[in-house]
Amino acid sequence: MKIQFNRKMIGMLLIACSITAISCNSKTKDTQNSKSDETAEDSTVATTAIQANEVSFKDENGKDITLSSLKGKVVFINFWATWCPPCIHEMPSINTLKQSFKGNDDIVFLMVDVDGTMEKSKAFMTENKYDLQVYIPNGDIPQDFLGNAIPTTVIINKKGEMVDRMEGGRDYADPEIAKSLNELIQSN
Repeated sequence: MKIQFNRKMIGMLLIACSITAISCNSKTKDTQNSKSDETAEDSTVATTAIQANEVSFKDENGKDITLSSLKGKVVFINFWATWCPPCIHEMPSINTLKQSFKGNDDIVFLMVDVDGTMEKSKAFMTENKYDLQVYIPNGDIPQDFLGNAIPTTVIINKKGEMVDRMEGGRDYADPEIAKSLNELIQSN
C-alpha cells in the first residue's frame, strides 16, 4: 500500500508539530518556574513563622474554632474539596496518620472544605469511613495558608506559628511525616 502526502497535508502536519513543540516548551518553563517558586516558598515557610491567631473555622455542629484557641497543640490543617481528585487520593493516608496519633491530645486535625459544603463533606467522610472531622472556613483564609492550589496542608506549631505548608497531594502515611509531627509535639 502506498501512502501519498499532498502539500496541504504536510503543511498541516508541520503546523501541528510546531504547536505541540511550543506547548511542551511552555509547559516545561511553567514547571521550572513552579518548582523555583515552590522552593522559594518552602524555604520562606521554614524560616518565617507566621502567626495564625485569628484564623477561624466552623465545625459540623456550627461551633466556631480559632487557631488561637488551639495554642499549645500542633495543628494539622488540610484544605480540600470533594471534587478534587488529588484531595480524595490523599485522604486515606491522612486518615492513617490521624489514627497513629489517636488518643494524643497534643495534636489536632482540621479537614477544611474550601467549598464550604458541610453536608457533602460529612457524607463523603461517612461513606468512606474516615475518622476526620470536617470544618469550613469562617471567613477569608489567609493567602499564606492557602495559595492557588488544593490540596494544601498547613502545620501550626504549639506557639501558633505556621511552620510548614505543602501544596499538592502527599502520602501522609510516610513515617517521616509522623516523625516530624512528633518532633513538634515534643518541642516547647
